[in-house]
Amino acid sequence: MNQADNEMTQPTETNENNASFNGAEMNTDENAASNETAAQPVIELTELEKLDAELKEQKDKYLRLMAEFDNFRRRTAKERLDLIQTAGKDVIVSLLDVLDDCDRAEKQLQSNLDLEAQKEGILLVFNKIRSNLFNKGVKAMESIHAEFDVEKHEAITEIPAPTPKLKGKVLDEVMKGYYLNDKIIRFAKVVVGN
Repeated sequence: MNQADNEMTQPTETNENNASFNGAEMNTDENAASNETAAQPVIELTELEKLDAELKEQKDKYLRLMAEFDNFRRRTAKERLDLIQTAGKDVIVSLLDVLDDCDRAEKQLQSNLDLEAQKEGILLVFNKIRSNLFNKGVKAMESIHAEFDVEKHEAITEIPAPTPKLKGKVLDEVMKGYYLNDKIIRFAKVVVGN
């Protein structure tokens, strides 16, 4: 039995060796698992740092974008104010030539007694005013004998039409209407036939 005892003890020792070996493996697995958990916070920390850096970058981009938009808004407000203040500048400058012509005509009226020459000079000044305004896009509205249109005309009064054909049409124009680049800037004040 001694041999049988030995045989029985040997497998037991082998089983114990296996168990201790398996325990070592388990320890290795546990160590590996604990190493992984120990490594995870490091990875998470670097991911956290990465996210923090991205957040800072996005905040910086946002602040720069807001500053750029603020500058754009201020610049456009200033440009708009400048445009409003000088909107009629070129019209005024073109009319200064006409004003000079009016001054010359006034001097001629006082010194020259030739009525025909005075008429001609005044007509030249009027034509220059009209051509300057026409070049800037101002156009007179043709209203006489046109159909009365509330979109273009302002009726001052109604009078009986001299002929049935002129009923509902503009008979007289008290004040001309004007377009600026095909947009009405002043309605014509008219007398309408009824």
